[in-house]
Amino acid sequence: MKHVRLLVLTEDLPAASLSLAETLSFHPDLRPPTETRLETLPGRDYREVFSQAQARLTKITRLIPLTTPPRFAAVRVIEIAELRTLNAWLGDIWEQASRYEEELRRLDDAERLIKEQQTALENFADLNIDLRLLRNKTRFLEFHVGLLPREHLRQLEGAATLAGYILSTYMQQGENAHVVIVGPAGDKESPLAPVLAAAGFQTLPIPLELDRKPAELQQDFAEQRVNLAAQRQTLHQQLQQWGEPFHAQLSAARHTLLLAEPLVTLDAALRSAGHLAHLAGWVPATAVATLEQRLQQSLTQPFDLTSRDPRPDERKLVPTVPIKSRVLAPFALLVKQYGIPAYGEIDPTPLFAVTFLLMFGMMFGDVGHGAVIALAAIWARHKIPDFYLFGVFAGISSIAFGFIFGSIFGYEDVLPALWMSPLHNPILMLEVALGWGIAFIIVACLLGIYNRLAIGDVIGAVFERHGVVNLLFYLAFLGGGFGLAINGAFGITATLSVIVTLLALAVFQWQHLHAPTGEKILVVVIETLDTIIVYLSNTLSFLRVSAFSLNHVALALAIFTLADMMGSFGHVVTLILGNIFILVLEGGIVMIQVMRLQYYEGFSRYFSGDGHAFAPLRLRRESVIN
Repeated sequence: MKHVRLLVLTEDLPAASLSLAETLSFHPDLRPPTETRLETLPGRDYREVFSQAQARLTKITRLIPLTTPPRFAAVRVIEIAELRTLNAWLGDIWEQASRYEEELRRLDDAERLIKEQQTALENFADLNIDLRLLRNKTRFLEFHVGLLPREHLRQLEGAATLAGYILSTYMQQGENAHVVIVGPAGDKESPLAPVLAAAGFQTLPIPLELDRKPAELQQDFAEQRVNLAAQRQTLHQQLQQWGEPFHAQLSAARHTLLLAEPLVTLDAALRSAGHLAHLAGWVPATAVATLEQRLQQSLTQPFDLTSRDPRPDERKLVPTVPIKSRVLAPFALLVKQYGIPAYGEIDPTPLFAVTFLLMFGMMFGDVGHGAVIALAAIWARHKIPDFYLFGVFAGISSIAFGFIFGSIFGYEDVLPALWMSPLHNPILMLEVALGWGIAFIIVACLLGIYNRLAIGDVIGAVFERHGVVNLLFYLAFLGGGFGLAINGAFGITATLSVIVTLLALAVFQWQHLHAPTGEKILVVVIETLDTIIVYLSNTLSFLRVSAFSLNHVALALAIFTLADMMGSFGHVVTLILGNIFILVLEGGIVMIQVMRLQYYEGFSRYFSGDGHAFAPLRLRRESVIN
């Protein structure tokens, strides 16, 4: 990755921004330039005109939808004069279109009012009383009409009775009760007011329109809504007829704004002094020459393009170019959930893809189940186009290990195992899982060491967690454990290596701790013990690979046992439902367990994930067809 600086005349900014967007290789650097004279922000008028035109076009296209993308001959530079002309024309069109919008809003308001009146009518439909009597407080009686939560109804009824009021429930709907409360009127504030507030009582206003009979009102409301629907249909027809002649011009306007957009996007990264504009960004090293050639072709005035390697202090600012591979794309999505590789850090996506599929296949090896997963992913490819290949590869891995284990839909005696069967060789399966975990951890540590060396952190690569000293301790620990299992003795060499590496880690931690002596001793002891426990537990954690392969067989045996207890029809149904259960439940659990091994035993050792993705300036072409 290179840091490039472009100096260009301000009048050439539209053409320069368009060229940068076309090459898809320029990631803007938003930091201000070191030259103090480059303080002015150019392109303010351009940005303001663009923003107003874009807002107007958005409002117009809500009324006149543009469904078919137009065809344009070529990409061209949009000058501010053309942008101003377009903005003025869009202003005239919006002034005419806004009349239709106001009329549509008026119809919406009228329909909303009718709905509110219908809701009010429904609230009082079961109240067999003249609503005019309940609207106002009389000389001797006061009325409260409303609703409250049903859970508070009993308490309110008791409180109303104690206060000399009568509470009548005329409807219960959902979680609410509709009630009428009648009591004596007085000169002072009603004693029931605080009780009503505590019970969550909501007063239901009685509109004047409800003085008529409910049947008449319902018919009137229905007629009004039919009339409003007819008016809205007529208005949409008029709007369509009025807007039809403008479709081509509005499509052209959309295209013009798309071409003007790159300069507006660069606004935060632009600085200028007089007629000279400054622009900086990050460009892949292989694309610098192509970018310079494109600028030479498009700019009419002289320009200066310089490039340099990133400085050490800029490493965190340098974007990472993602791997572009359709096969690896779904795995890249899962890696992205953990983080984005920092600049110079190894992208773990290829290793993640290989190890994920191997572990998933080992834990869920079955020809039949794998085929179902792969076929289901292919069937759903239109619904999850970016992720269906993940299901296909997982299914293929399951099929491959199904042949290795000799398993199809849980049957272990139909296919001959190409290597072994977890059911008949559980100890061998445990040994394979343990060996796999050891190899996985060693590779992860080596990658972590490389990543630290790549950024110049030599001390961290040697002494930090999962560095060289940690790896030497792990290898010595493994050697001693192997000797203990074979010969019954941990071994002098392994013991000395373990002690020396742990002492080296302890000394390093002691020197880098700034705390009282007692606290330093406690922290060093805990950290040293943690190193031993972490590597031991992480290694044993991979035994779940064999555990789930055995669990797959055990679940199948349980289902076969249940099926054998059924009749012919029940046998078939039990087998079908049981296999669905294995696919959904165990398949999901295995997926989670593999992700856990990848994230905690793998990524935590070598992948920081604190980078940011390369996001080049681009010309949005989803609406433009060349």
